[in-house]
Amino acid sequence: MLSRKRADDKFAAAFYLRTAEQARQPALFDACGIPDTLDGRFDALALHAAIAIERLRQEPQGERLAQAFFDAMFRHLDITLRELGVQDLGVGRKIKIMAEGFHGRALAYREALAGGVTPLADVLRRNAYGGRPPADEAAVERLEAHSRQYARKLAETPFNNLIK
Repeated sequence: MLSRKRADDKFAAAFYLRTAEQARQPALFDACGIPDTLDGRFDALALHAAIAIERLRQEPQGERLAQAFFDAMFRHLDITLRELGVQDLGVGRKIKIMAEGFHGRALAYREALAGGVTPLADVLRRNAYGGRPPADEAAVERLEAHSRQYARKLAETPFNNLIK
């Protein structure tokens, strides 16, 4: 069991790094209008991570993988905050706020992508723009198309190819 957990943790960490790369695509900031700020970068990461976690949940060991992905993401965010100079005592508080924000965003994205009551464009407007209003509706439309395409791409990718 311990070696399986280690393998899951290793896979989840690698998949997180691939997901973080997707969240840093210049087009998200240029064409989709996400502000290139600390908050905007977190929002781009939260969007992609929520979609990635939802994909992991489709696997037989999905909940364990989703948790390992979440843990890898927040270990990385902890290190990033420390590198940015956040004092040790403040890191835990900031991580807690980020985790709560992520959970809310992830739930909203999951429901919207599944055809829930709130349209995805509205969820993106509220959650993906670093606390600012989006520059224009065309940017929101491009981000919505990107989000749906990313979710579709992950859904169509076999599990063993997710980190490639």
